[in-house]
Amino acid sequence: MINRFTTVNAARTLTVAGIVLMLSFLLDVFVLIFPFQPTDSRWQIALVTALVDRGIVPMVGLGMLFTGYWIGSTDDSEPKQGIDLRFPSLILASILGFIFLMFFPLHLNNVRQVSAQRVEKISQDAEQAETQLKNRLSQAKAQLSSERGKAQIEQLRARTKTQLAEILKDEAKYKQALESPQVPQAVKDVLKKAKANPKELDKLINQQTDPLTTAQRNADLELNKIRSNKERLEQRTKQDAWKTGLRTGLSSLLLSVGYIIIGWSGLRGMNNSSSNKRKATMR
Repeated sequence: MINRFTTVNAARTLTVAGIVLMLSFLLDVFVLIFPFQPTDSRWQIALVTALVDRGIVPMVGLGMLFTGYWIGSTDDSEPKQGIDLRFPSLILASILGFIFLMFFPLHLNNVRQVSAQRVEKISQDAEQAETQLKNRLSQAKAQLSSERGKAQIEQLRARTKTQLAEILKDEAKYKQALESPQVPQAVKDVLKKAKANPKELDKLINQQTDPLTTAQRNADLELNKIRSNKERLEQRTKQDAWKTGLRTGLSSLLLSVGYIIIGWSGLRGMNNSSSNKRKATMR
């Protein structure tokens, strides 16, 4: 009596749990498809990824459902009542197998398209940044080449020459400047060279206070940074797309194989069982 009760209870529990798992997956599908945007590649990627991640749930439900029916079939004393859900479950498995099979090429193609769009956007942003940088450099050169700009440069050079000349005349100030961490290394180099050859002071000042050269050097550094950042973003985008597409695509393909095997072999087995029963009845 206890064994029969345990068998019936286990069969019913597994059957109900299997049904709940499959219905919960169908409910997830219904929720995930909204808002419905079938022409949006990003929406398709998000939907396929979410369904593939949940794809094992109905398969577990199928296993629990058929296990429950199998346990229930071992108890001959229990009358068979209710609707046999095995056939519609196998139909659902076959449909899911076909859907997950279609997901495989669809997802890979969508990931490729979205990745190409992101790479193109990165390239466009980099080109725009380079154009803006070149425009700023051209404006700076134009301003520095004007009469006002030249006058400001000459004033800067004269002021710099006066300050450095005062330092070079005073040995204490000279040593203090070389030892001070607040004095830039470029200024220290000028002081050392001018101390060794005072006639080179004007040439050294002109080199250090040439705004055109400084602007060009800074622009070159910024340009290299933009291009290296572009290459890094493009490489990371392609790697992420490859990993995401491969993981979801292969998972979808494996789910498809599993559901097709379960659905088709199950339907063939039920068909053979029905045929055998009809032949036995005819005899």
